[in-house]
Amino acid sequence: MIAIFYLVLQILKLYSYVVIANVIVSWLIAFNVLNTQNRFVYALLELTYRLTEPFLSRIRGFLPNLGALDISPIVLLLLIWFIEMCMKLYIAPIIF
Repeated sequence: MIAIFYLVLQILKLYSYVVIANVIVSWLIAFNVLNTQNRFVYALLELTYRLTEPFLSRIRGFLPNLGALDISPIVLLLLIWFIEMCMKLYIAPIIF
């Protein structure tokens, strides 16, 4: 049971890295630092977009419209962090 919790924690940690990569790549494209004509950049953006968009679209449905400012990735990262902390608090009494 503990191994499953650790596996889920690692998956959540990797998913938070995917969200961060999506935000960084999309910002670099928005500021014209990266070009989507590059196949690697486009593939990276497409992969991270497909992995993060289902959750981000649900979060955007609950958030008010703040104009051009999109805070849904930050909210998603905070939710992932909260879930990780709750799981660690749940596991701590079991281990000791």
